[in-house]
Amino acid sequence: MGGLPEPHTGWTFLTNHARVLAVIADDRTTRIRDIAARCRLTERAVQKIITDLERDGYLSHTREGRGNTYRIEPGKVLRHPAEAGLTVAALLSLLARDEAAPARDPGPDPGGA
Repeated sequence: MGGLPEPHTGWTFLTNHARVLAVIADDRTTRIRDIAARCRLTERAVQKIITDLERDGYLSHTREGRGNTYRIEPGKVLRHPAEAGLTVAALLSLLARDEAAPARDPGPDPGGA
Protein backbone atom coordinates (compact mmCIF):
# COMPACT_ATOMS: atom_id res chain seq x y z
CA MET A 1 0.00 0.00 0.00
CA GLY A 2 1.08 3.53 -0.75
CA GLY A 3 1.10 5.32 2.61
CA LEU A 4 0.69 9.04 3.01
CA PRO A 5 1.00 11.32 0.01
CA GLU A 6 4.07 13.45 -0.38
CA PRO A 7 3.42 16.81 1.31
CA HIS A 8 3.30 20.01 -0.71
CA THR A 9 4.97 23.21 0.40
CA GLY A 10 4.18 26.68 -0.82
CA TRP A 11 0.99 28.20 -2.12
CA THR A 12 -1.29 26.86 -4.84
CA PHE A 13 -3.99 28.32 -7.08
CA LEU A 14 -6.71 25.85 -6.12
CA THR A 15 -8.20 24.68 -2.86
CA ASN A 16 -8.38 21.00 -2.02
CA HIS A 17 -12.18 21.26 -2.30
CA ALA A 18 -11.85 22.44 -5.92
CA ARG A 19 -9.37 19.65 -6.70
CA VAL A 20 -11.65 16.96 -5.26
CA LEU A 21 -14.65 18.34 -7.15
CA ALA A 22 -12.65 18.38 -10.41
CA VAL A 23 -11.58 14.75 -9.97
CA ILE A 24 -15.18 13.72 -9.31
CA ALA A 25 -16.32 15.69 -12.36
CA ASP A 26 -13.80 13.72 -14.42
CA ASP A 27 -15.13 10.36 -13.13
CA ARG A 28 -18.42 10.27 -11.23
CA THR A 29 -17.74 6.73 -9.97
CA THR A 30 -14.20 7.30 -8.76
CA ARG A 31 -13.20 5.87 -5.39
CA ILE A 32 -12.06 7.94 -2.42
CA ARG A 33 -8.71 6.15 -2.62
CA ASP A 34 -8.26 7.28 -6.22
CA ILE A 35 -9.35 10.85 -5.46
CA ALA A 36 -6.82 10.97 -2.64
CA ALA A 37 -4.03 9.74 -4.90
CA ARG A 38 -4.81 12.24 -7.68
CA CYS A 39 -5.14 15.17 -5.25
CA ARG A 40 -2.18 14.08 -3.11
CA LEU A 41 -4.36 14.04 0.01
CA THR A 42 -5.14 11.43 2.61
CA GLU A 43 -8.31 9.40 2.23
CA ARG A 44 -9.57 10.91 5.50
CA ALA A 45 -9.07 14.44 4.13
CA VAL A 46 -11.01 13.51 0.98
CA GLN A 47 -13.84 12.05 3.08
CA LYS A 48 -14.08 15.30 5.04
CA ILE A 49 -14.08 17.40 1.86
CA ILE A 50 -16.82 15.25 0.33
CA THR A 51 -18.84 15.65 3.55
CA ASP A 52 -18.40 19.45 3.34
CA LEU A 53 -19.46 19.51 -0.33
CA GLU A 54 -22.50 17.33 0.35
CA ARG A 55 -23.56 19.27 3.44
CA ASP A 56 -23.56 22.54 1.48
CA GLY A 57 -25.37 21.09 -1.55
CA TYR A 58 -22.55 21.04 -4.10
CA LEU A 59 -22.42 17.26 -4.31
CA SER A 60 -24.57 14.21 -3.58
CA HIS A 61 -24.02 10.50 -3.96
CA THR A 62 -25.93 7.28 -4.41
CA ARG A 63 -24.63 3.94 -3.30
CA GLU A 64 -24.23 1.43 -6.12
CA GLY A 65 -22.99 -1.95 -4.96
CA ARG A 66 -19.77 -1.35 -3.07
CA GLY A 67 -19.14 2.05 -4.64
CA ASN A 68 -20.67 5.48 -4.99
CA THR A 69 -21.85 7.48 -7.95
CA TYR A 70 -21.55 11.21 -7.36
CA ARG A 71 -23.76 13.97 -8.70
CA ILE A 72 -22.45 17.52 -8.88
CA GLU A 73 -24.88 20.44 -8.73
CA PRO A 74 -23.62 22.49 -11.70
CA GLY A 75 -25.83 25.54 -11.07
CA LYS A 76 -24.74 25.99 -7.47
CA VAL A 77 -22.99 29.35 -6.95
CA LEU A 78 -19.51 29.42 -5.41
CA ARG A 79 -19.24 30.50 -1.78
CA HIS A 80 -16.76 33.39 -1.73
CA PRO A 81 -18.10 36.92 -2.41
CA ALA A 82 -15.28 37.51 -4.92
CA GLU A 83 -16.79 34.76 -7.09
CA ALA A 84 -20.35 36.11 -6.79
CA GLY A 85 -22.43 34.62 -9.59
CA LEU A 86 -19.79 32.09 -10.70
CA THR A 87 -21.25 28.59 -10.79
CA VAL A 88 -19.71 25.20 -10.17
CA ALA A 89 -20.16 24.45 -13.89
CA ALA A 90 -18.14 27.53 -14.83
CA LEU A 91 -15.36 26.57 -12.41
CA LEU A 92 -15.27 22.99 -13.67
CA SER A 93 -15.14 24.14 -17.29
CA LEU A 94 -11.96 26.03 -16.43
CA LEU A 95 -10.48 23.00 -14.70
CA ALA A 96 -11.51 20.38 -17.27
CA ARG A 97 -8.63 18.37 -18.60
CA ASP A 98 -8.67 17.86 -22.33
CA GLU A 99 -5.90 15.34 -22.97
CA ALA A 100 -6.71 15.27 -26.68
CA ALA A 101 -6.08 19.00 -27.13
CA PRO A 102 -2.52 20.15 -27.82
CA ALA A 103 -0.85 22.38 -25.26
CA ARG A 104 -1.98 25.95 -25.79
CA ASP A 105 0.40 28.78 -26.47
CA PRO A 106 -0.17 31.24 -23.62
CA GLY A 107 0.46 34.14 -26.01
CA PRO A 108 2.67 37.16 -25.39
CA ASP A 109 3.84 37.92 -21.88
CA PRO A 110 1.57 40.68 -20.54
CA GLY A 111 4.55 41.98 -18.57
CA GLY A 112 6.39 42.74 -21.78
CA ALA A 113 9.27 40.34 -21.13
